[in-house]
Amino acid sequence: MLRKVIQIDDEKCNGCGICVTSCNEGALQIIDGKARLINEIFCDGLGACIGDCPEGAITVIEREAEPYDEIKVVDKLLKENSIKVLEAHLKHLRDHNEMTYFNQAMEYLQERGIKVELDDKKQAMACGCPGSMAREIKRPKTEKQENSTERMPSQLEQWPVQLHLVNPIASFFNGREMVMMSTCGPIVNANVHQEYIKNRSVVVACPKLDRTDPYIPKLAAIFEHNDIPRIIVVRIEVPCCGGLSYIAVEAARMSGKQNLTIEEHTLSIEGELINKQILFKN
Repeated sequence: MLRKVIQIDDEKCNGCGICVTSCNEGALQIIDGKARLINEIFCDGLGACIGDCPEGAITVIEREAEPYDEIKVVDKLLKENSIKVLEAHLKHLRDHNEMTYFNQAMEYLQERGIKVELDDKKQAMACGCPGSMAREIKRPKTEKQENSTERMPSQLEQWPVQLHLVNPIASFFNGREMVMMSTCGPIVNANVHQEYIKNRSVVVACPKLDRTDPYIPKLAAIFEHNDIPRIIVVRIEVPCCGGLSYIAVEAARMSGKQNLTIEEHTLSIEGELINKQILFKN
């Protein structure tokens, strides 16, 4: 069946094993000094391991693969007596709203009289997915904000913006800077139009939830066919968003284009700029 599974870049993988501990389903092992997907039926394709990889060696792709089997995953964890890992796995499913798999597992456990602790009062991140952890953001409100009816004009000068949809030879890419933004970026930062979109071309993508395998060649084609003096990657601080930077850098390398600079701007969930760095320059 066609579904999402992870893909590991052997050249980038340094064998550190961090991804192995991040994968509660037990789909990964270190073999011959490299991380390997040992069985497709254990990979749920949700990508908890992506954000923990320090080398950006893991991506989620869509390809023909054996169907994911929740019962086999639960059986494996029970045989290994890995109750804590099983609990983390169940929280991982619940946090991603994978309720079909979650309910399958819970029914299977209940039939066998096995109890697990899923403390809803704790915002546990054992699943390795802080990007999906629910939280409230408290902001002070002033009287001016409460009563304001002022509408800020959009600075967007193109359409479409989604990376799957844009044409690599569209005229709006040539001769101007580009901002490559995570899907959540325009939501967390109220000034994104003035700070990032104004006078720039824009592409929007989500490295965790999108079908990302066409993104690198698509972006490479954009770089190859246009003069783009600087690319700004605007990502959120959550680990899964790091895949956006990986896509941009790999596309730059694939394009073979000279005089490219890629900057990464990291925003906090509250919308503040917390880090800025050069990722690529040739």
